Amino acid sequence: MLHQGVAPFAGDGYTVFRNVKDFGAKGDGTTDDTAAITAAMNTPDNRCLQGCASTTTTPAVVYFPSGTYLISKSIVPPYFTQMVGDPTDRPVIKATSNFEGFGLIDGNPYYGENLNWISTNVFYRQIRNFVFDTTGIAPGTAATGIHWPTSQATSLINVEFNMPTDPSVVHVGLFIESGSGGFMSDLTFNGGATGASLGNQQYTMRNLVFNNCQTAIIQLWNWGWTYIGLQINNCQKGIDITAGGAEALATGSITVIDSTFKDTPVGITTAYESGAKPDTAASIILENLNLQNVPVAVQGPSGTILEGGSTTIEAWGQGHQYTPDGPSTFQAAITPNKRPASLVGENNAYYGRSKPQYEKLAASDIVSARSSGAKGDAATDDTAALQSAIDSAASGGKVLFLDHGIYKVTSTLSIPAGSKIVGEGYPIIVASGEAFGDMNNPKVLLQVGAKSGDAGQVELSDFVVGNQGPAPGAILIEWNLASADTPSGMWDVHARIGGFTGSDFQVAQCLKKPGSSEIDPKCIGTYMMMHVTPQASNLYMENTWLWAADHDIEDATNTQITIYSGRGLLIESTVGNFWLLGTAVEHNNLYNYQFVGTKNIFASMLQTETPYYQPTPDATKPFPVVEALHDPDFEATCAGVEGNCANAWGLRVIDSTDIFIYGAGHYSFFNNYSTDCSTVEAGENCQSRIVSLEGSTSNVNIYALNTIGSLSMIDRDGKSLAKWQDNVNVFPANIMLFRTG
Repeated sequence: MLHQGVAPFAGDGYTVFRNVKDFGAKGDGTTDDTAAITAAMNTPDNRCLQGCASTTTTPAVVYFPSGTYLISKSIVPPYFTQMVGDPTDRPVIKATSNFEGFGLIDGNPYYGENLNWISTNVFYRQIRNFVFDTTGIAPGTAATGIHWPTSQATSLINVEFNMPTDPSVVHVGLFIESGSGGFMSDLTFNGGATGASLGNQQYTMRNLVFNNCQTAIIQLWNWGWTYIGLQINNCQKGIDITAGGAEALATGSITVIDSTFKDTPVGITTAYESGAKPDTAASIILENLNLQNVPVAVQGPSGTILEGGSTTIEAWGQGHQYTPDGPSTFQAAITPNKRPASLVGENNAYYGRSKPQYEKLAASDIVSARSSGAKGDAATDDTAALQSAIDSAASGGKVLFLDHGIYKVTSTLSIPAGSKIVGEGYPIIVASGEAFGDMNNPKVLLQVGAKSGDAGQVELSDFVVGNQGPAPGAILIEWNLASADTPSGMWDVHARIGGFTGSDFQVAQCLKKPGSSEIDPKCIGTYMMMHVTPQASNLYMENTWLWAADHDIEDATNTQITIYSGRGLLIESTVGNFWLLGTAVEHNNLYNYQFVGTKNIFASMLQTETPYYQPTPDATKPFPVVEALHDPDFEATCAGVEGNCANAWGLRVIDSTDIFIYGAGHYSFFNNYSTDCSTVEAGENCQSRIVSLEGSTSNVNIYALNTIGSLSMIDRDGKSLAKWQDNVNVFPANIMLFRTG
């Protein structure tokens, strides 16, 4: 098929899609393809590499046909690059015997003492459909498959790592030492000293298989980590969380569910023992973990903590618990969550579905947005052309291919049932103009289903929605669809409010003004990021990041900006059935996540940040309370509350039931752009409260609740249930098990 993606701000003649064979790569297993692949990555010479902080203006999709590509040096993907292999016959990237570098793929190189890109600001990159092979390097020589210190809106999908199995091997498949992730799925690790060596704030990892590794996973450090569907086979150790030792435990927590460990002497090894520090570090939850010939399930410094064998651990954990009162320390079997039948599939495991890649379709099954008349040049009004393309693809049973570009839209786009839309290299659809300009009369940018309860299925993947100029009345996504037998899905679909070229919400327009409560109307970016309406149901969301930018991605020093987004993700489906895997919602004025009158939600490692400008101004401005949307009324509820009460909620659950959260990080780092409030020494006093349960809410289950900078970790109907200082962890405070009645 044609590849017609455009990068409006990259200069004339810039090519988004590049095939490595067009740059001379052979893929024949004998030719050194390093130079050709590097040329495919770096052409032209304005791509974001050494010394470049970040940019969205020079994207690239680098495609590898099937074959074996020998490389002798690390391949460094520039910022905003996707590496895509043929999913029907994955290409092999194989190191030569004299390979030099830190990782066959070095996603964030050390050109000097520090990483080239600040790892917490590395966004919008993917690697999918590859085999990485280090077997040509001597087993005793250090080698790494992928070096990947990155953050939100990044992913590794459908990747295999092949390493030597010699006892002397020191190879590592995947190495991550920092960042703020994140999501990965469908990875296989064969051989090696360590399959994956991992250090990052938080992550969801799904469907990882480890075969014949000496240690499957070493957790270098984390705040919280959720593993879903692990398979660990014939390894010496499963997961090692001993880093730091008992005096300075480095792992905050791990949650392992719906997994199988087989023929492995020790499932999990920990440095935790009585008196270990920090108090709640190295917390663990295991649920629906099948053991086959695993003598020791959990081993501590003094011996076995939990015996294994060939059995299924229904649920076990250690850490602090509130049920709902606490804290109390537990290290024992616990009652497993009673999972609703509508949320699970085989073996009572939570439903999951990997991102569709449409690899079995023919080019004639694809409708191109640009071939349908849309320009994607950030200037042309593409509303009519996009709507025509959407309707044509849906009515013809085809997939709409959103060629890379910035698509300016001035009224609602309707996404009918049956639609399948996939982007090329994260194109962005931006709300622009008067239709989105009135917060008292909000309008939808993408409307999935014409009205709440419309029946059918939709699949969306690999694109971004955002704004061009002020859009205080924009609801970026409204999800009305009720899906029956097969859930609808969103994979790698993100919101980005401001902070990029083409948004007109950058340093020049919205530079931060610490200490000023004045609100610039030109910097009000959206009314709500995503709204799931009352009769919608059955939606699977994976690796979705809804972000109001805190800094300008194009700026050489990532300068902070002040922009305003009213609301994050609102789910008020009375029907329920939602899966949120690796999702994050950040910097919204009133709340980030809000569940109202809903049920049957499975979530894995929710992540939020409070806007950096709060409390100057606080959350009472500039968005008035809308009772119909169940907005928090801070003026009514903050009387008598200590500290900065009128700050955005990380998570608010109202009149809802059967909520199952397997990992959550709700963070408040700033008080009016100062981080002096978010440390233990400062008293974690950036804001008063961050998680709220209200009304007739019941059967709320949260494993690994982590908070930073909030005096109260969780409230119910205005009363604090847990204080941070009772639950100190590695940097956040942690409650490993929270349950209501």
